[in-house]
Amino acid sequence: MESIRVLIVEDDLDWLRGLKAYLNRQPDLDVIGTVSTAEEATELFHLSDPQADVVLMDIMLQDEPAGIGLAEQALLSWGVKVIMLTSMEEKDFIFRSFQAGAIDYQIKSRFEELPAIIRAAHAAKSSINAAVAEQMREEFRRLKRLEHQFKVKEISDLITPTELQVLEMIDQGHTQTEIANRFFISLRTVKIHVGHILKKLGSPSSKDAAQKIRDLGLFKGANSSEQDRK
Repeated sequence: MESIRVLIVEDDLDWLRGLKAYLNRQPDLDVIGTVSTAEEATELFHLSDPQADVVLMDIMLQDEPAGIGLAEQALLSWGVKVIMLTSMEEKDFIFRSFQAGAIDYQIKSRFEELPAIIRAAHAAKSSINAAVAEQMREEFRRLKRLEHQFKVKEISDLITPTELQVLEMIDQGHTQTEIANRFFISLRTVKIHVGHILKKLGSPSSKDAAQKIRDLGLFKGANSSEQDRK
């Protein structure tokens, strides 16, 4: 049986020696090399021929998350599977590692699980780590909340308080005549407000514009907490 060639990029030399010895005791794994600095790894990845099938990449090298950029280099230069190593669940760094092309990650204290993870990665059967999946979901939720907050501010800066009141009454099913009577203004003034609203929001109708504002939670009766969960 042909061995899986493994390269380890790790700056903790004691842990590196122990991991290398542990993996080399596996009958189907062969640690073909180790490097301990970002500079050494970069030089190695510039070689034209892939030197390994799987790369174990420490996220933090010399107290910098250099492993993230190196993971991308390994993928682009060699086309290998990259598994990130970390001492803790650094959510942001792990998420960025996946964006760079890493296929999995492993907490160093659970090194005994690495042989199975390496085999799965090499066989292209690696499923996303459950902890990573949850962290990625949380990151997407965070980005969604930021997107929502940005959109709310953008619309709030566009729509005047009076236009917002007009839209809320439209959303409640009031006619333009009823809105005019409610605010003691002419029907023509209401139509002008609606025209401005449609232009600002790029909506085809007043009902569509009202729905957009409701979805953003800008009406006083809207459930903002529900919007935050989206």
